[in-house]
Amino acid sequence: MTHDGKRKRVPKPLYKKEIKRLQAELVEMQAWVQNTGARIVVIFEGRDAAGKGSTIKRVSAYMNPRVTRIVALPAPTERERTQWYFQRYIPHLPAAGEIVLMDRSWYNRAGVEHVMGFCSNAEYHRFLHQAPIFERMLVEDGVLLLKYWFSVSDVEQEARFLSRAQDPMRRWKLSPNDVMSITKWEDYSRAKDTMFVHTDIPEAPWFEVDNEDKRRGRINMMAHLVSQVPWKPIEREEVVIPSRPAGGGYERPPRDLTTQVPDVAAELERRAAAEE
Repeated sequence: MTHDGKRKRVPKPLYKKEIKRLQAELVEMQAWVQNTGARIVVIFEGRDAAGKGSTIKRVSAYMNPRVTRIVALPAPTERERTQWYFQRYIPHLPAAGEIVLMDRSWYNRAGVEHVMGFCSNAEYHRFLHQAPIFERMLVEDGVLLLKYWFSVSDVEQEARFLSRAQDPMRRWKLSPNDVMSITKWEDYSRAKDTMFVHTDIPEAPWFEVDNEDKRRGRINMMAHLVSQVPWKPIEREEVVIPSRPAGGGYERPPRDLTTQVPDVAAELERRAAAEE
């Protein structure tokens, strides 16, 4: 603990070692999912700048994108706004042998849509009633549904917003709704509490991730994920790389007959050598 009561940040060497170990387990878990035909949905929810996206990157880093898909839907179209609310999410659910990581989910309605006034009161209360029913249907059909809520303090959220605003590489992450979340902190807090009351069900409970320290939060979330899936190591056939056969007289056409990209790396090397 630090003097202000916060836990110290996980040391980087320890963090990197444990993340690699967990990523290796996730790859083994994915092989089990493929082999058994399991279907897994992992929901990542939480406040803006709570670290959902960066955690998803670590979870999926070594996963096969044909097996483990990231779903991050844009704002609904005019047509989608006239559909049953859950309808736009259904096509993205997994088939046998697939994992879906949802970067935000149908819980948009209980959070940003409700707080920002993007849905009516009737639509909001209908969602709170229907979400547990919808999720029970998924679980009854054999889908393993895991729901994670990433928590962060108001002080840390504001610091992350300021960091993004000053970083040209990450400024795109800031939307008008993100900035408004600072002024609506208590509204989002009440919305989250109400959402938990209605949707924290035995069949699909919420798991809260303290992500004040992103290193600690990623380790804790990933360790929990691999512990919740009943996977076992799968024996895979050894891949044998065949010997290259003898040449059959093929000659590659001269390089000057094709358009090569400029050798920028060579120019950088020349500049570096000149500066030494």
